[in-house]
Amino acid sequence: MMLTDKQSLILCGFMTAGVFIFGILDILDNFIILTILTLIYIAVVFNLFYVSSTKRRNQNK
Repeated sequence: MMLTDKQSLILCGFMTAGVFIFGILDILDNFIILTILTLIYIAVVFNLFYVSSTKRRNQNK
């Protein structure tokens, strides 16, 4: 699972907009919304570490 830069930026935008909109609507405490936002965050962070380790591995070869 490797996301492109554009996909990562879109996911970050969705996460930021979601936190902002759901926070204003005061439904950020909803379990489903928190789960979706957390999964988006984990996907972006996991992709960051995956790409970083892949680049390091390619440089060592």
